[in-house]
Amino acid sequence: MAIEGPLRELGIHDVFQLLDLSRKTGTLRVTSALRDNEGTVYFDAGKIVSAAIKSNPYPFGAMLLKAGKISEGDLTAARAAQTERGDRRRLGEILLAMGAITSKELERQVRLQVEAVVFEMMSWREGFFRFEEGSASAMPVDSALRISTESVLMEAARRIDEWSRIADRVPSLAHIPRFAPADPAHQSQLDLLPSEWEVLTSIDGEHDLRSIAVQLSRSEFDVAKVMYGLISTGVVELRAPARATSGGMLPIAEPASPAPASSPLADGTAALKRGDLREAARIWSAALAADGAHAESARVREALTAALTLQALMEDTRG
Repeated sequence: MAIEGPLRELGIHDVFQLLDLSRKTGTLRVTSALRDNEGTVYFDAGKIVSAAIKSNPYPFGAMLLKAGKISEGDLTAARAAQTERGDRRRLGEILLAMGAITSKELERQVRLQVEAVVFEMMSWREGFFRFEEGSASAMPVDSALRISTESVLMEAARRIDEWSRIADRVPSLAHIPRFAPADPAHQSQLDLLPSEWEVLTSIDGEHDLRSIAVQLSRSEFDVAKVMYGLISTGVVELRAPARATSGGMLPIAEPASPAPASSPLADGTAALKRGDLREAARIWSAALAADGAHAESARVREALTAALTLQALMEDTRG
């Protein structure tokens, strides 16, 4: 027997709670036309045993690498076993057999990956769900993982509360971040974690927050939290998309046309993404000196001002 319907009538949290309370075993598929995405969650007697998402923003190997659990060499060797030698085992199983990761750490990372996918799906407020019952043996998973759906729902509720706070400064994932103009009166220190620096260097004034999350293989929640901090310190500001849709945190902006690859704006942005603020400032300063009336001059001047502000803040922090 299938249970299905639009999420506007039965929210995703209610769907999970229903499957938990009724101890259902089977497969839940949720599709979102707005996001062009689809997520799948497998349940065994109401417990979550596996999850996957079409956009796959949480590749397992990348998660292990970011967490410092494996090296680039380990990941390359494991992937080579799959692609070159036709090893049908999952990446985690290969890494375990290689001795690159312990069974306990493997289980922990698999759990984190599954939870990340589920939390991402729980942010969807529109779409369509369909649950089909089936035996546990028929599922395409053989993991011993069993995650309490109740605990996931509690964490999701906590995140909703945090979203409401973040929404004061980050009203929509369709908004486009850009560096804020320098404010000489605002002398704050900038002390960024590597994960925050990663988000900061992805800002190009063209891509919205959702695009940045996909680009970095980070959750929308994590990117919004980092952006909240950057906006609060006056380093970044948000620009509303040209075309907005309804739905709280859901709107998606139309992809903006990227700056020409050879433009001063793009060249300076490339240097900034490498973490070279001085080079970015040099490129933009030279461009303004050469042609202050260029079509991109206003944006180059804005970028230069933000870069100099960042540089000053970082020097103050080091001092």
